[in-house]
Amino acid sequence: MMRNDPIKHLFIWPAVLVVLAISIFPLIYSLTTSFLSFRLIPPIPPRVVWLGNYTTLLQEPRFWNALFITTLVAVIAVTLQYVIGFAVALALNARVPGERLFRVGLLLPMLLAPVAVALVARMIFNPTMGPLNQLLTQFGFPNLPFLTNGHWALGCIIAVEVWQWTPFMILMLLAGLQTLPEDVYEAAELENASHWQQFWGITFPMMLPISAAVVFIRLIESYKIMDTVFVMTGGGPGVDTETLTLFAYQEGFKKFNLGYTSALSFLFLIAITVIGTTYLVLLRPHLEKRR
Repeated sequence: MMRNDPIKHLFIWPAVLVVLAISIFPLIYSLTTSFLSFRLIPPIPPRVVWLGNYTTLLQEPRFWNALFITTLVAVIAVTLQYVIGFAVALALNARVPGERLFRVGLLLPMLLAPVAVALVARMIFNPTMGPLNQLLTQFGFPNLPFLTNGHWALGCIIAVEVWQWTPFMILMLLAGLQTLPEDVYEAAELENASHWQQFWGITFPMMLPISAAVVFIRLIESYKIMDTVFVMTGGGPGVDTETLTLFAYQEGFKKFNLGYTSALSFLFLIAITVIGTTYLVLLRPHLEKRR
């Protein structure tokens, strides 16, 4: 088939129409619904309220609390994942004994389903019957309210996120480390540069582009956290661990308030876009130096 052959349209346009139907149409329908007062149970006929749902949400303390909790979990978890992941990737790149065994073992948490991980974590952190509290009491510590206190519950969720997704950081950063040129390090050795000087002057700057990419990916993914929170705490105690996606689930699938939920989803999209854009703008000067 030649480049200008009109028959190519018979293959391209059906695929384009299918993509538009399954991706663009739901987005437009959801945006339209966000301007309606539309509830299924009890059934209320759709009524145009324009920006009413958005205004109500922006005046809702629960929305701001969910945004704060989501941001807190995402920032702390991704920071810890990056620091731990970079340290482990450096160790694996240094050809430590048993490197292959460590590499396989460290990647296993990433292969597990988040719901299964959250179920196991809920059993481990159970305040009364969990093995962690039973172990602590053996050493004379009192029972800790892992999932019944807001601060402790938030810490447990962050710990689970770090445990499950640090392997992703390790995998990506290790791949980046193994592409760095050896001759730069050989020149640094001739200059008697210490390991710290080599890391801070060579490794970290050269790894900055891939670091920016993996942190960006994990940051966006962390903002969508729901399954772990839903299984471990259900957003509680109260709304102390309620994230934006869980808030949307409660409104959409329990209260069937479709117009309100659609507006919440678009505010969530705007929040992620603003945070992602800000992150890239802050990093741009540093990334341009590396070109």
